[in-house]
Amino acid sequence: MSHPLPVALGAVEAARRRLLGAIVETQCEWSRTLSLILGSKVWLKFENLQFTASFKERGALNRLSALSEEERRLGVIAMSAGNHAQGVAYHARRLSIPATIVMPVSTPTVKVVNTRRHGAEVILRGETVEEAAAFARDYGRERRLTFIHPYDDALVIAGQGTVALEMLGAAPEIDVLVVPIGGGGLISGMAVAAKALKPDIEVIGVQAALYPSMYNAIKGESLAMCGDTLAEGIAVKAPGQITQEIVGTLVDDIVLVTEAQIEHALSLLINIEKTVVEGAGAAGLAAICAQQGRCKGRNVGLVLSGGNIDTRLLAGVLTRELAREGRLSQLSIDLADRPGQLAKVANLLGEASANIVEVYHQRVFTELPAKGALLEVVIETRDRAHLDETVAKLRASGLEVEIRSNAGVR
Repeated sequence: MSHPLPVALGAVEAARRRLLGAIVETQCEWSRTLSLILGSKVWLKFENLQFTASFKERGALNRLSALSEEERRLGVIAMSAGNHAQGVAYHARRLSIPATIVMPVSTPTVKVVNTRRHGAEVILRGETVEEAAAFARDYGRERRLTFIHPYDDALVIAGQGTVALEMLGAAPEIDVLVVPIGGGGLISGMAVAAKALKPDIEVIGVQAALYPSMYNAIKGESLAMCGDTLAEGIAVKAPGQITQEIVGTLVDDIVLVTEAQIEHALSLLINIEKTVVEGAGAAGLAAICAQQGRCKGRNVGLVLSGGNIDTRLLAGVLTRELAREGRLSQLSIDLADRPGQLAKVANLLGEASANIVEVYHQRVFTELPAKGALLEVVIETRDRAHLDETVAKLRASGLEVEIRSNAGVR
């Protein structure tokens, strides 16, 4: 490097001393089942178990601890889609510092409610994080509030870097760190600490394919950034200047993951680890699942960065995953419109040991002949093979059946 980076190991170690006793030193545990599935020794850092369910507390508290008495008296302002907001609000209240949080209008309700519960004044403004940030800066400047940036601040970055100190302390054999990237604060701090302690460690960043901002900046690409991603916590259109410098110097690679891959990883963590994460928190596992050969035989550290997800959205993700696995499917069946046909289908499904979840019998809004009826039935099966056996049984009885699932119609 031609000049020192804005954050060094000493700053991360100092942050750890400041945070001692004020944040949870979350578990870093080996996942036996995920390791067997992926062919790697997988270590999980459960930052979703922080009090506010996110690693963001670390950087927020480190920054708040550096305020002068005058700055504490006047108060702080932050802009966040949720997790940084909760971290600032919670620790500002602990330290008796007035806090105002600006959030985009599309922020999930659970994050807005939780932020208000921590005692902060919440202002919903702007369609995007960038619009909310511009408003927050102007609003804060008028009222002499100190702006607490979610990622592009050396003290915030140093606070986030304490995650790596804890991970390598618990599992020094880790030789690959896979870290989600939004603005880049977490991966910057972790890369500074990890590379200083273990220069040969590989640090891989992960972004949602819909928002490849750091990927574009580092790789010189111009991929589009738009759409609604499950990983809204890392849906950042512009990476920070400080974080971009650190990532460009210390991070070995950045990979992109699709929405389906994020959903699958989130479902795996619930079903295998019995732990709830938000989309951003599942991004690291999504990347490893998508590129299993890359880390095969290695010791991989994944950061489950947050667990703030709307329960309705979580239910939808889990249901969609059941459909992908062939465990939940919708069948469209053409029937003759005469007595006994519905009972016939129900009996056949029962004989096949398929569970009927939902039934819709349609005679009017269909292109079938007047003496025909369309039966749409949602069934639960053990797996895709059981689904195929069930459909084969229905077709063998003379019924015309289409399977409608996330994989399409067949």
